[in-house]
Amino acid sequence: MTRLNDANLHTLNLDIASPDYDRQKVTTGIVHIGVGGFHRAHQAMYLDELMNRGQALDWGIVGVGVMPGDRRMQEILAAQDHLYTLVVKHPDGHYDARVIGSMIDYLFAPDAPEAVIEKMADPAIRIVSLTVTEGGYNFHPVSGEFDIANADVQHDLSHPAAAKTSFGLVIEALARRRERGVAPFTVMSCDNIQGNGDIARKMFTAFAHQRDKELGAWVEAKVPFPNSMVDRITPVTTPADIEEVSQRFGIEDAWPVVCEPFTQWVLEDRFIVGRPAFEMVGVQVVDDVEPFELMKLRLLNASHQALAYFGYLAGYRHAHEVCQDPLFVDFLLAYMTLEATPTLAPVPGMDLDAYRHTLIERFANPEIRDTLARLCAESSDRIPKWLLPVIREQLAQGGEIRHAAAVVASWARYAEGIDEQGKPIEVVDRLKESLMTIAADNRTRPTAFIDNRELFGDLGENPHFREAYLEALDSLHRHGARATLEALATSG
Repeated sequence: MTRLNDANLHTLNLDIASPDYDRQKVTTGIVHIGVGGFHRAHQAMYLDELMNRGQALDWGIVGVGVMPGDRRMQEILAAQDHLYTLVVKHPDGHYDARVIGSMIDYLFAPDAPEAVIEKMADPAIRIVSLTVTEGGYNFHPVSGEFDIANADVQHDLSHPAAAKTSFGLVIEALARRRERGVAPFTVMSCDNIQGNGDIARKMFTAFAHQRDKELGAWVEAKVPFPNSMVDRITPVTTPADIEEVSQRFGIEDAWPVVCEPFTQWVLEDRFIVGRPAFEMVGVQVVDDVEPFELMKLRLLNASHQALAYFGYLAGYRHAHEVCQDPLFVDFLLAYMTLEATPTLAPVPGMDLDAYRHTLIERFANPEIRDTLARLCAESSDRIPKWLLPVIREQLAQGGEIRHAAAVVASWARYAEGIDEQGKPIEVVDRLKESLMTIAADNRTRPTAFIDNRELFGDLGENPHFREAYLEALDSLHRHGARATLEALATSG
């Protein structure tokens, strides 16, 4: 068994790819806030590939954790010299392992906010990237406005040098660069939000304006926030994954990452002080990301929601189980073809029919074992951004909405907290208490869930949506998930 660290890289099994570059020569160019499995399987992987080609050695990553649970990440990565194993799981059972070396430091902001701020204020840092999840942007799900009343935001406005949030940390670093005559860095969002760069720009500049009007105007005018579309299914690392890395590859790695073979990154070419040559390793660097991101959000991400609640209620617990069931596959393809695709503009270089079927193949990969519980988590951040826009656009053009409305109904039924076998469901959502309280009234007041204007705005008042939603919810209560999908399949 080989403990993962710099000293032991040369002793790894020859079948395991490891950095071909001298990590001692890597210098920092990127600070990344929110180091999770996805970042480590995606952005950090692309940079590692560039470094293996002798490129981008001045673009090493410094990770930053802002949440209390990030302390464990800091401790584990520090013990491994910030190395980790990335395991690609192919559908046929073949696994590829490689050690990623592009991250060279990790800072835990709650312990050292000053160190984080000064690191970002360093002129060597030219990009600050983000994977902070949908909820990390602190905006209202309906109005889209920055929540200035957030307690941590208020703290950061009063104590900029001891910031707790990504907003406080980033804006204080930018303020120091401005004072010192240093060019600003680019803020690069890699989260699954439509117009992620535009959202980041709106939220960070809103915070900056609240702190100081002149600073806010400077950030708005000078700091680029490129949009991007990112895609790679990356399940949460489990104890079984850690054991498998140990048994298959002989590596003692306390926090490896597992992912599917597919990966895609479409990035708007808008940077102020340079960027790595991402296009050398397959990144699509474009002028306009929107067609790609809408394709991904409305086909992949919304389809994850479409399979998750129905699948869980029907007794499945993993995405691949759902997507090996023809009834669910037909439902997903019908949603994608009849409802989501009509809302999309042409996507350069993409065959959407092939893309839809590729998604089913990816979801059905039995080696990934992506849990439905993960896909069902934080629904209140996901469905309003991924699925409800499809419904609104289809209603506006008189299109089909029955499948998407049924997905909303399946979410409402899931939020009741009891599955079809009478077993409790552990609902994970920042609005868990209010959602479950509302969902408790589903049987006595069937429109209760969609009457929640905080999430649905006025959509719940649309008679066509209400009718489709109520029909699906009633069927879920009376007949269950499978029968509801069977009825949808025969009623078209």
